[in-house]
Amino acid sequence: MPPLTPTALAAAIESAAASHSPLRGRSVHAQILKTLTTPTTPTTLSNHLVNIYSKLDLPDSALLALRLTSHPSVVTWTALISGAALNHRHLSALRHFSAMRRLSIQPNHFTLPCTFKSSAALRDPLAGRQLHGLAVKSGLIDDVFVGCSAFDMYCKCGCWDDARKVFDEMPVRNVATWNAYISNSVFEGRMYDAFGAFVEFRDVGGEGNSITYCAVLNGCSDSGDVLLGRQVHGVLIRSGCDRDVSIGNGLVDFYGKCGEVGSAEVVFKGMGVRNVVSWCSMIAAYEQNYEEEKACVVFMDARREGARPTDFMASSVLSACAGIAGLEVGRSVHALAVKACVDENVYVGSALVDMYGKCGNIEDCEKAFDEVPERNLITWNAMLGGYAHQGHAHMALALFKEMTEGCEREVSPNYVTLVCVLSACSRAGAVEEGVKIFWSMRERYGIEPGPEHYACMVDLFGKAGMVEQAYEFIKGMPIRPTISVWGALLGACRVYGKPELGKIAASNLFEIDPKDSGNHVLLSNMFAASGRWEDATVVRKEMKEVGIKKGAGCSWISVKNVVHVFQAKDASHERNSEIQAMLMKLRTYMKASGYIADTNFALYDLEEEEKETEVWCHSEKLALAFALISIPPGVPIRITKNLRVCGDCHSAIKFISKIVDREIIVRDNNRFHRFKDNQCSCRDYW
Repeated sequence: MPPLTPTALAAAIESAAASHSPLRGRSVHAQILKTLTTPTTPTTLSNHLVNIYSKLDLPDSALLALRLTSHPSVVTWTALISGAALNHRHLSALRHFSAMRRLSIQPNHFTLPCTFKSSAALRDPLAGRQLHGLAVKSGLIDDVFVGCSAFDMYCKCGCWDDARKVFDEMPVRNVATWNAYISNSVFEGRMYDAFGAFVEFRDVGGEGNSITYCAVLNGCSDSGDVLLGRQVHGVLIRSGCDRDVSIGNGLVDFYGKCGEVGSAEVVFKGMGVRNVVSWCSMIAAYEQNYEEEKACVVFMDARREGARPTDFMASSVLSACAGIAGLEVGRSVHALAVKACVDENVYVGSALVDMYGKCGNIEDCEKAFDEVPERNLITWNAMLGGYAHQGHAHMALALFKEMTEGCEREVSPNYVTLVCVLSACSRAGAVEEGVKIFWSMRERYGIEPGPEHYACMVDLFGKAGMVEQAYEFIKGMPIRPTISVWGALLGACRVYGKPELGKIAASNLFEIDPKDSGNHVLLSNMFAASGRWEDATVVRKEMKEVGIKKGAGCSWISVKNVVHVFQAKDASHERNSEIQAMLMKLRTYMKASGYIADTNFALYDLEEEEKETEVWCHSEKLALAFALISIPPGVPIRITKNLRVCGDCHSAIKFISKIVDREIIVRDNNRFHRFKDNQCSCRDYW
């Protein structure tokens, strides 16, 4: 077989580079060495060898190939520099450029953009300015790609005045230049500059591409400017560019972030072609706007269409599952993430921790946390949030200590971290620890307490029965108390029978949010529990007069992929006779075990026997009775309630967990209660 020609060998190297195969590249290199008659490689072939080794991130081989070249040219050095920049070896790229200059080799219009890119990545404006000076001296600055790279470097280094000068002095600007200006302005939060540049670009007759319009739409969503975004959408429709899949994805993302879910749906449904980003954008739009069930439905549609789960898609749908406590769906997504090999991604791992924590499955939450290979702050916060939901203050505090002091790479807490820790303390009665952490926030962590932190502290004092101290704490707050702060105080007054202080909290709540039915109902219930039936009636009458309607309390449970919803005294279920029979059976066993109904939770002025009948028909008891006749023995029962579980139901479910020997998890609007063997995870502190 005759030896291959240099042209054929060069083509073989390029083929190996295109297929990202180091093995094929080395094979071709070996063939070149076998056919060489001189100890040095011809410059043309050397250029190709340096290029493939550099692009495939084999820097030692690339440098060796360059050194074995008899007369390396600017093309050879540019191949080495561009490969280093491509593989994020930016310091090496600049060192190679310096070595090239020491050999008196002049850069070309391909070399300088690579070095500007590395300077920008290193945030090194000093090196960037030196490169800029060289570009000016060599006359290459007038090249549109070199000028655009210099401009981009100054933007990424935060030198906006220098960037603007470079931009103004450019003799020719192409669409890439304008895109760089708009994108960098949006990234740095300079929306006025971004929108001004877009208008200027349109005025000079520029026709944008998908990058241009997606950057502008990102700016509109970041600034919340729905009107401007709609105007851009109109321009896209008139030009026909809205049919581009990337622009369609950008529109779905824009409308989703601006809370315009209906518009996002219209754009999504009108897309002729969808890619995986389209599905991810629609799922994220639903999840960000608290329409978690629709997000899960779109995810299932994406799977039917053959879309492969990505890390972004998995993390978005897991967040949706967390929002609706959809444990079974979340587990299915977890399995798909493992199959798609994205479960070790830090964002997917953090979403898994968050999902299991919010679904009340603390064991799987801890397991997911342990399996995240490299944790970030979001991962730690998700685990702390899981402990907070369960009221495990000692575990939350231990994890917080490990996070800030014990792990190899200490993680600085943020605002959310301390909300989670204080919330865990309030739910477990860890008053001393909570107070200590709160007062150390500024000095130790440099975090100014916000409304959520103050609300946690009021809740901490209130749950511990220190209601007067909670009120004094509110009076000493340097910021105006929020709904959460007064709500925490009103809730404590309800539990500990402090109607007068409760009236103060309620009046402040009515002033801040007069239309919220929950505050009126809580005040009425507080009066009813203390026997002040006339005051309770007055509050409810006032609600009726101003048109405030109380949202119905309900509990729901999922059985065989069907959600069953129950309200108090609900007799509409198709298996109602079986539910009532189970309730009677449980009632008999419970009375024999010493259960006495707490009629303080009957909120109408009735006879004692009628009160007992009323509390026995609460929605969570109906849901539990249905679960016992529908779910096989040994399987944990999971009930969700839209309001806080009442004290009598809490006591009753404890008894029932012992009688039927089942684990029962109830998620109300405040926390999780995990009942087993006549005990609750909250230890009756809630």
